[in-house]
Amino acid sequence: MVRRIDVTGTAGVRLAAWEFADPPKGRGETDRVPGVLLLHGLMGRASHWARTARWLSERHRAVALDQRGHGRSERPADGAFTREAYVADAAAAVERLGLAPAILVGHSMGALTAWQLAAERPDLVRALVICDMRASALGAASQREWEDWFRSWPVPFATLADVRKWFGEDDPWLERPSPSRGEFFVEVMAERADGWRPVFSRRQMLRSRATWVHDAHWDSLAQVTCPTLVVRGLDGELGRAEAQEMVRVLSRGQYAEVADAGHLVHYDQPEAWRAVVEPFLDGVLTA
Repeated sequence: MVRRIDVTGTAGVRLAAWEFADPPKGRGETDRVPGVLLLHGLMGRASHWARTARWLSERHRAVALDQRGHGRSERPADGAFTREAYVADAAAAVERLGLAPAILVGHSMGALTAWQLAAERPDLVRALVICDMRASALGAASQREWEDWFRSWPVPFATLADVRKWFGEDDPWLERPSPSRGEFFVEVMAERADGWRPVFSRRQMLRSRATWVHDAHWDSLAQVTCPTLVVRGLDGELGRAEAQEMVRVLSRGQYAEVADAGHLVHYDQPEAWRAVVEPFLDGVLTA
């Protein structure tokens, strides 16, 4: 079962939310199934959470959101791609879908959106999972590197096999082959008249990234009061020292790491990802 639910975000932007499995049935009218909102990272889409959403749906109502500019959600040519817009969209989704107080599970940029929402609207958030997102500023050099990387993409790709090979093997950013990375990018391509191209605008992705890459986000992290799990891939972008400092800054933080995983933790090691997240969520439900 896959079900799309349309949500109106801030400034009227049309957002697509997705359920990939039926939630469990409550035992009575007052026994409401706990809600989970899954937020992908930059360039991602809701379908990247399909496997996670399916096991979450054994005990929760799990909904994944295509954030503005991503997936099937609207890509307003002159729309806002600010932190405030992304956070307001997530709040609108939680309220429109009746998930509050929700557990937010975010990867990379989606994790930043999740903790900023938790800081601003604690009434909407029951618990938080932060997957491989740094609280420190990355700086202007990082943004220039991304601009160069986007220019290096050999688009259009002739076939999906070419997409899979370039992102999983040939991309100069790769230190070693990563089949899961290739699969990740296959999911964000669409066939056009001249070949396969990303479903998002790379220009808009740079606009989105520019709103958070230059700043540190420790202050908003320190305002989060709900139980929070910080997860890092052992070979990901979030280092152990920074992750542990994030846990220290959080009032109710916990730490977990996943071996043999890079930035795409839930794609690289889906079973290990579940093994660290599920006990945390069980603790939230029984607290």
